[in-house]
Amino acid sequence: MPSLRIHRPGANPTLYRLYKRLTSIGRGEENDLALPDPGLADAHAHILCNGSEFEITLLAPKGELCINGKRRKKHRLTHEDQILVGRSELTFLLYDDPAAVGSDDETQRSLAMLQGYHRLFEFSERLSGQYVIAELLGELMDAVIALTRADKGFLVLLEEGALHIKVARNLHREDLADALEQLSDSIVDKVVKSREAVIVSDALHDAEFKSAMSVLNLKLSSVMCVPLLDRGNLIGVIYVGNDSVAHLFEASSLEVLKIFAAQAALLLRNALLVSELQTDNRELVAEVEALRFGDLIGSCPTMQEVFRKVAKIASTDISVLITGETGTGKELIAREIHRRSPRARGPFVAINCGAIPENLLESELFGHTKGAFTGAVAPHAGKFQAAHEGTLFLDEIGEMPQPLQVKILRALQERAVVRVGDHRPESVDIRVVAATHRQLDHEIKAGRFREDLYYRLNVINLHLPPLRERGEDVVLLARYLLQRFIEEFRSPVRGFSPPALTALVRFAWPGNIRQLENHLKKAVVLSDRPLLSPEDLGLSTEILPAILPLAEAKEKFQRDYINEVLDLNRGNRTKAARDLGVDPRTIFRHLEKEDGGPDEPL
Repeated sequence: MPSLRIHRPGANPTLYRLYKRLTSIGRGEENDLALPDPGLADAHAHILCNGSEFEITLLAPKGELCINGKRRKKHRLTHEDQILVGRSELTFLLYDDPAAVGSDDETQRSLAMLQGYHRLFEFSERLSGQYVIAELLGELMDAVIALTRADKGFLVLLEEGALHIKVARNLHREDLADALEQLSDSIVDKVVKSREAVIVSDALHDAEFKSAMSVLNLKLSSVMCVPLLDRGNLIGVIYVGNDSVAHLFEASSLEVLKIFAAQAALLLRNALLVSELQTDNRELVAEVEALRFGDLIGSCPTMQEVFRKVAKIASTDISVLITGETGTGKELIAREIHRRSPRARGPFVAINCGAIPENLLESELFGHTKGAFTGAVAPHAGKFQAAHEGTLFLDEIGEMPQPLQVKILRALQERAVVRVGDHRPESVDIRVVAATHRQLDHEIKAGRFREDLYYRLNVINLHLPPLRERGEDVVLLARYLLQRFIEEFRSPVRGFSPPALTALVRFAWPGNIRQLENHLKKAVVLSDRPLLSPEDLGLSTEILPAILPLAEAKEKFQRDYINEVLDLNRGNRTKAARDLGVDPRTIFRHLEKEDGGPDEPL
């Protein structure tokens, strides 16, 4: 296996196995390979294993690293490369050779290590996609018992500050009924407190543990216990034991088990995270069902008020105007009104008034006769006729050309339409629901929208808030949509990382739910990780809004709120001051600042 043969002045050559993905080299004792050499920095270099390749990188700014006699800052290692760091010469060995193995004991140790790596590889391959936690834990302990040739093994996990035995097995892959009674609590306590592996080759004669009651009562022969660590945090321990003095554990067994436990901890962490996500998803399904309104989901007060209004107006034929930014779900609301109405068995016909050229829109709406214009080779029924006894949804009504606005108004008033090229009216029995992202009152002032049509459509107004104003609805919707896309695209993704959830809430979502769907689809298709990161979602810190200091945020809110009240009062400063309960001079000072006047506190 890959290793370093170490030659230090005045010392015999030693061998260091490269069993970790990242091996640190330096003078400091915290390094994986600590070399007591004053010519080295505390953290001098590291060796990174990337699949089948090894690369050494110099870390110390003023340090030196020589590979085969040449100075290098970074180098991809090949077999028998000579590495000079300080006064130590290291030989990189991609595979063992006779010179690298010094004794029969060392050979046995190497064979044990090699066997451990094979077991670890097989275990990782078998369980890389295994997220059923009970099956994973059982497989883990069976592999550990086989690897260490133990009589029995225990997996103990730390949950809510307390240790719980999750698996207790013997070498026949049978569960042990009296698991708690077969553990030495003194040995487990030492590993939990020190977070260091412990081997007791002969427990009954061990100087430290021979007087422990648990050792005496259990008549233990040999025990190994190693911690399971996730980024320095203890998640549990693996404990194995042998009852026979003929099979006492040796130091090489402990080293193999420590390596195995390091990889097992990663698998366990992922499995536990996915298990938590599965629990969260079950809770999410229940929460979504409680907050579902047809195909709509929303828990914020504004959306709950929209749902309340829809439930009340759906049974009537009253005209409804749905307003809100693009992507907020206006068509979904229109469909829900139709679904809950007495017209539910009739057709729901939608037309986007801004997506059809003006010269074709009238024909699309009202139909045409044969020969009405070039290309009209047959009679054609329009959307009004198609929606007979159902609901007609006029999306983006604010984009409709003015000449057609008159005809729409007449059709609504008379409940009849005239096809292009004809003069005979056709009766239609429809309910009209319209929607727009424009502020139609502003369009009326600008002369682009008819006021009489506005009042005909806007009997009931339903305003959908933008996603950025819906609080935790963002997370609720994101989790719901993610589960839908995971099933649709058969993705390995299982959920969001905590930073991703924070990014979802902080982002302004100018495209609202439609934009959220696009970001999630892209992440689900492209990501290979179980937990999506902000980068997977395309929400890096560069595009997230900056967090303002509290004083600046207060000033911004005050400025925006005064502008909003001024708009409501059509610019009347005295009325705005009265509504806000402030002196009119405050409003004047505010307006001076807005116009670039002297910078005074409000």
